[in-house]
Amino acid sequence: MSITDLAGAGELIKAAGLDVAAVFMIIDDALAEDLGGRGVLPEGAGYGVDVTSVATIAADARAVARLVLREDGVLAGTAVAAATFARVCEPAGPYAIEVTGVDGSPVRRGDLVLTVEGNTRAVLTGERIALNLITMMSGVATATSAWVDALAGTSTRVRDTRKTTPGLRTLQKYAVRIAGGVNHRKCLADAALIKDNHVIAAGGVVPAYRSVRARYPELPIQVEVTKPEQVGELVAAGATEILLDNMAPETMRSVVAEFGDAVVFEASGGLTLADAAAAAATGVDYVAVGAITHSAPILDLALDFVEP
Repeated sequence: MSITDLAGAGELIKAAGLDVAAVFMIIDDALAEDLGGRGVLPEGAGYGVDVTSVATIAADARAVARLVLREDGVLAGTAVAAATFARVCEPAGPYAIEVTGVDGSPVRRGDLVLTVEGNTRAVLTGERIALNLITMMSGVATATSAWVDALAGTSTRVRDTRKTTPGLRTLQKYAVRIAGGVNHRKCLADAALIKDNHVIAAGGVVPAYRSVRARYPELPIQVEVTKPEQVGELVAAGATEILLDNMAPETMRSVVAEFGDAVVFEASGGLTLADAAAAAATGVDYVAVGAITHSAPILDLALDFVEP
């Protein structure tokens, strides 16, 4: 897809199922942080300045640059990277961005993701932000894909958590989704998750559940339990989504066998890829893995200028 203006970048974001305004807000905040002030022009009153580019490159210089993979993985964030370059190039004259990478697809070292042609200073100003975002998103997608592969052939799916980088949850959850994972709630208002501290504050797991159900009768409610006997109590109270926290596989298998027809079960508690097969064998519907967002290594990409 070819992009020559911000409207085209917005359409690409929308086609990815992302909120256009939210993505541009993330980009603008990142650019403001990197430029030392709000704005994206290379120079001008009230704007931050890329002092190195201003000092070394003519204001009207133009360049062609290619965004390329440096390692194998799963790609995510092409629309975000393209929108970043569109944002910085828009005030600096004509530009064209050609997106060739496909989000959610396996990629290999050397694969071309996008090409940008525009004002040299502008391209360099956007380089680090575009790379920071797409390498992070692709890292999350790659980590998620590893879990999807490990669970292949079972009925268990990997689900993310709220353990995301502040301000970047939208992008990280998109990366999970595009790689085949399942999104849990986006925020505290989407669904209730009753955890151990709620149980202590409410005076018990069943009172906590009943309090939430009475206050929010239509809201999805998931309850975290640490003891198998709590499951029976919650099922009797009407609970249909239960999180089995730090339970041994044999205990989870027994609980799922008894209540699996009535309850959606999710396993959690520091699970690693080495635990995937054992967790899936218990019959749980989901495994909750915070590490796919909070600890995913980046996928290395680079922006290489084409020699004149």
